[in-house]
Amino acid sequence: MRAIVAKRVDRGDADLDEITDLARAAGHEVVGELTQTREEDAAYGFGEGKVEELAALAAERDAGAVIVDNRLGPYQTYNIGSKLPDGAEVVDRFTLILDIFGQRAQTRTAQLQVELAELRYELPRAEAKTSLAKRDERPGFMGLGEYDESRERDIKNQIADIKRELEGLAEKEEARREQRRESGFDLVALAGYTNAGKSTLMRRLAEDLDVTENEDRHPDLDTTAESEDRLFTTLGTTTRRADTGRRDVLLTDTVGFVSDLPHWLVESFESTLGSVYHADLVLLVVDASEPVEEMREKLVTCHDTLYERNEAPIVTVLNKVDRVDDEEFAEKREALSALAPNPVAVSGLTGERVDDLRDRIEAELPDWQFERLVLPMGDDTMSLVSWVHDHANVEAEEYEGEQMVLEFEAPPSVVERARAKAGNLTAVESV
Repeated sequence: MRAIVAKRVDRGDADLDEITDLARAAGHEVVGELTQTREEDAAYGFGEGKVEELAALAAERDAGAVIVDNRLGPYQTYNIGSKLPDGAEVVDRFTLILDIFGQRAQTRTAQLQVELAELRYELPRAEAKTSLAKRDERPGFMGLGEYDESRERDIKNQIADIKRELEGLAEKEEARREQRRESGFDLVALAGYTNAGKSTLMRRLAEDLDVTENEDRHPDLDTTAESEDRLFTTLGTTTRRADTGRRDVLLTDTVGFVSDLPHWLVESFESTLGSVYHADLVLLVVDASEPVEEMREKLVTCHDTLYERNEAPIVTVLNKVDRVDDEEFAEKREALSALAPNPVAVSGLTGERVDDLRDRIEAELPDWQFERLVLPMGDDTMSLVSWVHDHANVEAEEYEGEQMVLEFEAPPSVVERARAKAGNLTAVESV
């Protein structure tokens, strides 16, 4: 669909790059743009004269949509729509994002989260349509959609149903995370702004490993997201085993953040973001080739999204250093030191300094626990030794007559399971 993009800012110059990228990601052809610097108008968002200009531009360019890079209230949407040519719709920033999410949702969880976000967005508009209908406004509601008296009640019921289903899926995902930890895996999540290169970096970290390796230990692993230069390539979560050294790491790629998201939209994707909130370590990926002010804004967006709920340490990864010379990179690193202390610089595309990132992952993950087991010789003992080799880092394995000594390091959950298995062996031996 042909579309005009528009944005109002309180001060300074309005940047239309992101909304243009979002519009194209949704399948629109951007045929015009309009900006305004002024305080928000309660009736239109823009000034009324600027809305008239917007309507004339839409008519001139035969645009079927006006995409506004602002948060519009229901009545502002209605008022702008009333000025546009017949058939032209008003699409604000969040309607556009939800449209993209809807196109990319593949898993049941992703589809439910999109539907929940859409319903939460629609609810105040349904309430506005009720109000307009009571004032005997004409049908159509200029971008708000047709009026249905029962719609508001239906939306609330649907929201409740979806939240219950998502809670059930979240419980299953939490059980899966705990099963992975009990199997000896550390959980590392990739987070960051959309198009920061998370999927490319994930492929680099996992490139030498087959996703089916140790399939019995994590049978639900997915193939990684394709690395594409477009927004929201990854909407759900993608998990692969990553090679970082001596530890078994499962790396999860998640939906990219985007600036100025309302609380209800972030909350709707809580199930997907749970992979970040409950990880053992978060890699916050930032595109180092962007202007430093954009990098700062995006770091603030990411920290705001992670703040309060995130449980894990965060390591900032400055990606795409192949596009930045050393002097420029040093200046950016210094400018962002308060938001990104001690970052790791890499290029997911070329592999530059990725080994440094692997070392940092190993260093930042929770400490492992040392254990020394003295075990009776026997077939069951050999089975336990094999299990420990699969789930831990074995440092010593010594045989002394009818006993063997096994020394290893592992996550506390694996050490506990090894002790329990060893206790069963000893109990059987004593009988």
